[in-house]
Amino acid sequence: MITTRPFNAYLDTLHEVAILLPIHYYSGKSAAFYIESGSSVTRMDILKTEEFETMVKYTCRLKDVPDFAHEHVILDERLMRTDLQIGGVIRTKEFDDLFYYEGELGSLYTPAQTSFRVWSPTATEAFVKYKETSISPLKYVPMKRSVSGTFEAELNENAEGYFYHYQVRINNVWHEAVDPYAKMVSVHSEWARVVDDEKLAVARHELPPFSSPLDAVIYEASIRDVSSQPESGIKHRGLFLGLTEEGTQSPDGKPTGLDYMASLGVTHVELLPFFDFFGVSDIDFSANYNWGYNPLYFNVPEGSFSTDPAHLYTRATELKEMIRAFHKKGLRVIMDVVYNHVFVRETSSFERLVPGYFFRQGHDGQPSNGSGCGNDFASERKMARKFILDSLEYWLESYHLDGFRFDLMGLIDVETMKQAAERIHRTKPDAIILGEGWDLNTALLPEHRSTIQNHSSLKDIAFFNDRFRDSVKGSTFQLFEPGFAFGNSRLMDQAFAALTANAGCAGSERLFHSPAQSVNYVECHDNYTLWDKLEACFPGETAINRKKHTLATAFVLLSQGIPFLHAGQEFCRTKYGVENSYTSSDMINQMDWRRRGEFFDHVQYVKGLIQLRHASGAFRMRTEEAICHHIVKWPSNADTLTVWLKDVASYGGWRDLVISFNAGGVQSRFVLPEGIAWNQVVSGEYAGTDILQHNVAEASVDPFSCAVFVR
Repeated sequence: MITTRPFNAYLDTLHEVAILLPIHYYSGKSAAFYIESGSSVTRMDILKTEEFETMVKYTCRLKDVPDFAHEHVILDERLMRTDLQIGGVIRTKEFDDLFYYEGELGSLYTPAQTSFRVWSPTATEAFVKYKETSISPLKYVPMKRSVSGTFEAELNENAEGYFYHYQVRINNVWHEAVDPYAKMVSVHSEWARVVDDEKLAVARHELPPFSSPLDAVIYEASIRDVSSQPESGIKHRGLFLGLTEEGTQSPDGKPTGLDYMASLGVTHVELLPFFDFFGVSDIDFSANYNWGYNPLYFNVPEGSFSTDPAHLYTRATELKEMIRAFHKKGLRVIMDVVYNHVFVRETSSFERLVPGYFFRQGHDGQPSNGSGCGNDFASERKMARKFILDSLEYWLESYHLDGFRFDLMGLIDVETMKQAAERIHRTKPDAIILGEGWDLNTALLPEHRSTIQNHSSLKDIAFFNDRFRDSVKGSTFQLFEPGFAFGNSRLMDQAFAALTANAGCAGSERLFHSPAQSVNYVECHDNYTLWDKLEACFPGETAINRKKHTLATAFVLLSQGIPFLHAGQEFCRTKYGVENSYTSSDMINQMDWRRRGEFFDHVQYVKGLIQLRHASGAFRMRTEEAICHHIVKWPSNADTLTVWLKDVASYGGWRDLVISFNAGGVQSRFVLPEGIAWNQVVSGEYAGTDILQHNVAEASVDPFSCAVFVR
């Protein structure tokens, strides 16, 4: 083994070596270079010479592709020796094609034997380092190089519960890593553990197939936030099991937790990350707080949500029990996944096992950082894509999930997302897939990013509609810029476009190919809550702000597309002016059940709107053509957006509907379309399907409120 390098040599493609001779080394001069592979020594052709301030770079051509299973030595004209290091070759298509592996990776358990298989194509040597218990002495078993850059080893004993690492030697440096395919890890994620998949099983509760994403009402919540407040009445506060408890109540006798969410009428609960992440102690979760967007081990449930994170199976079985409890209530579960980055690139298992492969680099050679977290996962590379697809399939099948929300999906390449949608829907045809299609600065061509701009290539995936958000609420990034529901009638046309899922009706710009691609929202876990933005824009106007808040939420629930609510939005959730609460305390992030009591009329109003949405398919039209055919603007006051849903009897419920949003400070009055008499079912104070007023000919809509008329 070469321990001192007089100069450096890197394999940059399968046939080219870059040799860097320092100026202080014979003035950086050499007329010839050779490669020594075992007993064979071959002269290389020098293709190009480039002089720099501190070195001279020689690009040399190899006659044959070097065998990655063995070390190679580069010699100069003086026969000085250096080892051939792995360089830019790992980022080439040829490398990807040569070493793509289709098979199963990780630890594969049977009572008689456990097989270990890791992908580390640039390693020349590998071991499994393991111990039988947390305090047992360390043992090692050598791994044999196998096909497509994999290494394999077997333990011919019952290894259930064993703790293990991989050790690999790359460029003459030993690296140690937890198995990225681990299904379980030790406390604080220090070791991978061998599991018996049969002992991870929990009985399932099957739900009937879900009709369409457009029939969904998505409710975004944090496992911890829902149950952390003592007033929740939940025993297992902040834990998976907390959301299995039934009959929990706040001090005012109203339901909390799982029962409360089920009572709202929502169909899907999207849960913030519950895979293994950095930022919260497994032993004492109350010591710190984190949303969970710091991925460590993608296929392992987060330990801080478990009653016993040290136990081999508890965190997995408790998570499955929670999902089953949701299903028994008729609620489907969407998992928030974060495949666009890892917590720390340099210490991640991906980087340690195949340095430089799993993360993008910019033209300057520095890590791409569109995520803002120091790294972007290179999903476009075959084995990175394989990991994402394998992980999704594992969660879907093993944990019986109902969909996925992709964090910063715009950083993931289009082909990976297309294959993800195909694989997910092959396993579960009614799964909902949604993501953040923001166009971020990553080292990937714009046309290859899974952004809103490329929606036509991702027809089975829904996108968070930022145009809807900013039209109704106002700018997310300019706190004091108001939207239509805040009284900014200049955004009337944008609000109409949002109401129609940006379908291109009445001359507005078309954004999506289908309303099923538009996730309509004005609030999520990110940024200011709707209430906090209102309070900042209009301090002291509490009564009017409550009306504006309700108006914005009504816009979400009565628009075409997929409605999305943030947990607590229905009772004007506040984070006390904290814009980014990802590491704030429970006091800031918790669901405040006392506040729910104070704003209970808002809760009832939102429940009524959800009931109304479910009552008629006219709120859930399947095509943009249908939306533009049936929905027309109806004349009303200057600050009021009114639409007529014409001839919609075939969608169930009613033949016609008129929806009016008054974003002005005075009452809006207008004549309803002629013909059969109208009945009012929504006013500024009540929402639902019960008739509030019969035989209405002239509509009256209170300031900053919504009204719905049907016939």
